[in-house]
Amino acid sequence: MAGIPAAEPDPEHGWQALQELAGRHAGYFTTRQVLHTGSEAHIRDGLRDGSVVRAGVGLLRLGRWPDGPLDEYAMWSAWFDGAAAVSHHSAAELHGLGRLRPRFVHMSARIGRFPLSPRLVVLRRSFARKDVESAGTFLVTTPLRTVLDLAEAGIGQAALDEVVADAVAIHRCARAEIRSASTALPPVTAARLHRALTRV
Repeated sequence: MAGIPAAEPDPEHGWQALQELAGRHAGYFTTRQVLHTGSEAHIRDGLRDGSVVRAGVGLLRLGRWPDGPLDEYAMWSAWFDGAAAVSHHSAAELHGLGRLRPRFVHMSARIGRFPLSPRLVVLRRSFARKDVESAGTFLVTTPLRTVLDLAEAGIGQAALDEVVADAVAIHRCARAEIRSASTALPPVTAARLHRALTRV
């Protein structure tokens, strides 16, 4: 109604919303989320008293959050507001497929501004819900999607053979599942997967 001033945003409500967002990604959140929730005053106070710490350019973390071995994945997931998934070499490592020993964090993202980081490799692409699964504080491509991605990425045949052999051996993918999914790939890529399956 005309003449009635808009209600002032509630900073306590915004701070609670920001903490809930951070809780989805191991305590990490972005400066964009701070502005969106109107929590600037809380963050200034938190940076002074240590209850909030800087994690990188545009990234912060709740200070009380315990460190964990998968924090880097959670941090980059927070950067993309959860609209990204750990993929390719990094996903293979998480699933225990092969010995690729990635030097970078590999992620696939549908949307968002790519951060500048020498540790991060991001592929902009859409992915179906069936192609990702939750790892708690981030999404990761499924073992099948990971196998297909690595075949398409052109890793060496010996490395692909090992990834496929591990996927089948530890029951992360069935042979028939890989064979069926490969029919949607380019012929050269499908042939590489078929070759890998014959060596399992």
